[in-house]
Amino acid sequence: MLKEKVLSYTAFFEPATEGGYIVYIPALPGLVTQGESLEEAKKMVIDAIQSYIAVMKEDGDEIPVESKDVIVDRVEAKIL
Repeated sequence: MLKEKVLSYTAFFEPATEGGYIVYIPALPGLVTQGESLEEAKKMVIDAIQSYIAVMKEDGDEIPVESKDVIVDRVEAKIL
């Protein structure tokens, strides 16, 4: 029997210009998905993470583990 493992990643949900949300996971390069609502975007990103990790396992790649010490903050930079 395979043991189930739960991985946790920081997800960024950005409003899409055409409506809905675009989602990306910085710890999983290239993983981007979208949904027509926030709820759908959350479901889509979970599915995308599962598929992404499955391919990594098949390829024998190391599965990225995000540090629990990640700090997410907004910064402002003046542009001249």
